[in-house]
Amino acid sequence: MESKLKLGIIYGGRSGEHEVSLMSARSVLSVIDHNKFDVVEIGITRQGQWLIGKDLWHKLKSEDYDSLQEAIFLPSPQKPGIYVREDDRMSLYSPLDVVFPVMHGTYSEDGTLQGLFELADVAYVGAGVLGSAACMDKGLFKDIMIANDLPTLPYRVFNRYMIEQDMETCLQMAETIGDYPLFTKPANLGSSVGISKCNNRSDLMEGLMFASQYDRRIVVEKGVEKAREIEVGVLGNEYPTASIPGEVIPKDIFYTYREKYISDTAELLIPANISDEMATRVQMLALKAYKAADCAGMGRVDFLIDPETDELFLNEINTIPGFTKISMYPKLWEASDIPYPQLIEKLIDLALERKAQRDLTEREFRS
Repeated sequence: MESKLKLGIIYGGRSGEHEVSLMSARSVLSVIDHNKFDVVEIGITRQGQWLIGKDLWHKLKSEDYDSLQEAIFLPSPQKPGIYVREDDRMSLYSPLDVVFPVMHGTYSEDGTLQGLFELADVAYVGAGVLGSAACMDKGLFKDIMIANDLPTLPYRVFNRYMIEQDMETCLQMAETIGDYPLFTKPANLGSSVGISKCNNRSDLMEGLMFASQYDRRIVVEKGVEKAREIEVGVLGNEYPTASIPGEVIPKDIFYTYREKYISDTAELLIPANISDEMATRVQMLALKAYKAADCAGMGRVDFLIDPETDELFLNEINTIPGFTKISMYPKLWEASDIPYPQLIEKLIDLALERKAQRDLTEREFRS
């Protein structure tokens, strides 16, 4: 019999989306086929400590770490796997064939964790360092989209130092984007953490200060009144495919963190109530954006439609979209005839495929 793949599931993390990661990981862990995969759970605390041990998810959730053991992941191709420290020596806890980072936000979805996996030469689910970093930073991502003739809303990027030193100039510059409402966002965070809808200058000042709590870089973006939020799942590496589009109908002023993960009051329409022509255009633009940003494995591509003009704007790509039971990405693929457990296995296969491509690269040059 073939031996089972050693699958590392990493969750938690030093990010404002720590709780979201725990919710996503719980769903992923519930559908893993243990006949195919030998699962190794790895938790990362809010402070960045890597841990392993019995009942890890609940221990991480309650922040009760006493019975857990510190885990060490070495950035060395010669020693792939998870290690623990015993009697002042490191010993191998488990080798790893592939890693699934079920994590969101900083130090996980932004290319930092992917860089560690690359150094260790281990297969991992999702985009690489470049795609992860490019999609994580909302300002840089918009620059890439504009360079590829993809439609985006007007925006400006500020940094924390500018806001602290000269708020008035920041306000003036932000107001050149267009009429209110404007949205302020941390450039490198997701799940609607740190986002504010600003209807006047006072709101804008508060929004800039609020967003700067969560990131050094802040994006101010033109708002669309009563915008329709359309989302498409993308799956694949060199030859990705797009799911049918879905639509989010929030009950709040926009699709907030609470609606995404707590109250579950937003309505998810799958398929979206748009014309066939619009659906095809959304899918084509999603694939073009996915390739332009060098994504791999998976991505949820989000669009906004102006209800008055029917203009379509590409908002962002989430390279590790939410995987909770109420998350849009798995729901989109389920409606596109790929059920949740099969989706997880496809993502693992894509990770191994991407690793095989990396292995074709020559690592040495000697004249």
